[in-house]
Amino acid sequence: MTLTNLFQIDGKSLYAPDCDIEPSYSDLDSSDSGRDEAGYMHREVVREKVATWPIAYSCLTDDEYKYTIGLFAGKAEFQFTHPKAGSSTETETTTRIRIFPNSCSAPSIRARAPRLPRA
Repeated sequence: MTLTNLFQIDGKSLYAPDCDIEPSYSDLDSSDSGRDEAGYMHREVVREKVATWPIAYSCLTDDEYKYTIGLFAGKAEFQFTHPKAGSSTETETTTRIRIFPNSCSAPSIRARAPRLPRA
C-alpha cells in the first residue's frame, strides 16, 4: 500500500484509501435544542460544519495497521491534513481534531469548527 501526502496526521502520511472519499458536514446542536409543545424546532448550534472523513481500507498488513493506529495512539487531538475542497492536489490542515470510534473499532475522523460565541 502507498503512503500519500494528501492525508496526514500530525505531518505523517496516511496510506492512500482504497476508494474515493466524500466528506460529509453537519452541525452540532446542544442538548437544549428540540421541539416545543407546538411542534416548532428550536436549535442552539454549538458547532457548525463538523466534517467527517470516512477513510476506509479493505486490507492492511499487520505492519500497515500498526503504523496507522500508531498515528492516533494516546492522542485526543491532532492535526489532520486533507485535500482542499475542489482540488485533488492542494491540501489544508485542520488543527482541532478529535477521534470518534465507530462500531468497527477503527477511528473515524471528524474535524470540528471553533466553538461559536453565545448570544
